[in-house]
Amino acid sequence: MRGVVMYAPGDVRVEDREKPTITRPTDAVIRIAATCICGSDLWPYRGANEVDHDPMGHEYVGIVEEIGADVKTVNVGDFVVGSFMASDNTCEICRAGYQSRCVHVVPMGRFGTQAEYSLIPHADGTLVATPGQPDADLIPSLLAASDVLGTGWFAAVAAEVGPGKTVAVVGDGAVGLLGVLAARELGAERIIAMSRHADRQALAREFGATDIVEERGDEGVARIKELTNGLGAHSVIEAVGTQESMMQAIRATRPGGHVGYVGVSHDVALPGEELFFSGVHLHGGPAPVRRFLPELIQLIWDRRIDPGRVFDLTLPLEDAAEGYRAMDERRATKVLLTV
Repeated sequence: MRGVVMYAPGDVRVEDREKPTITRPTDAVIRIAATCICGSDLWPYRGANEVDHDPMGHEYVGIVEEIGADVKTVNVGDFVVGSFMASDNTCEICRAGYQSRCVHVVPMGRFGTQAEYSLIPHADGTLVATPGQPDADLIPSLLAASDVLGTGWFAAVAAEVGPGKTVAVVGDGAVGLLGVLAARELGAERIIAMSRHADRQALAREFGATDIVEERGDEGVARIKELTNGLGAHSVIEAVGTQESMMQAIRATRPGGHVGYVGVSHDVALPGEELFFSGVHLHGGPAPVRRFLPELIQLIWDRRIDPGRVFDLTLPLEDAAEGYRAMDERRATKVLLTV
């Protein structure tokens, strides 16, 4: 099969890889219908994480081609959406709603889903079948549910977004934009998107943002305070993962408010005394996408939400290297790869 491999920072190639086969009775093999490039894939691309001939990709939708003897909840021929973390969905941690930290968790990036096929471990606990074969225009939105929608949704839930609340979103990538959409669906009264890019600001408004703040850092915090009678937002979504973005999120939150952080942390250190006196709740980490998949798939299937709008560039799998360049250079927010 064809698949994407990152040889080194900035060096992305599409080459022949071995097609996966069932190795355990709980496995499935799916034929990928669509995959994509994640903002987190840019960390190794830019040299922030080590990479050496690694298969790439962890987001996917597709059709079940083969199942192990113990797989019961999906069948050959089903169109399925799966989380970027494979989980058994039966352990005590999974039952508490934190499938991304399953005691038997397997990161899907280990297999590299930017490819024609992928092995899915823990198929019963990881995959959710759609109600039928989706129309082609629904596939981008279903793909978004595999990671960025589920992650933005978890960020909003972790930030305790709800009716009557003001929400600020730090980060205007795909996750931040879908955090805006999630905040709207969860009933937020006011949604402040922090963005400097006109195209992303426009999409944020379409997804439900009521205000745009272009300032960053301390100036961004001051602007949030100005918009909230000096108090700060009730709920803040942090969708970047840098020191600046985390401190901006914490400082933009009112005492007793909540930060939902889902940006993959890179060299973030929290000042203990400031956090102690802030009175701010912090909750986040790798999103338990599997917890939300049934609900999100139904919302998409019923055409109540259209998260696939975050894909602003579509390329064939063979052109993956150009997709990485486009996202790295901010010529694209999120790239969908057709297979």
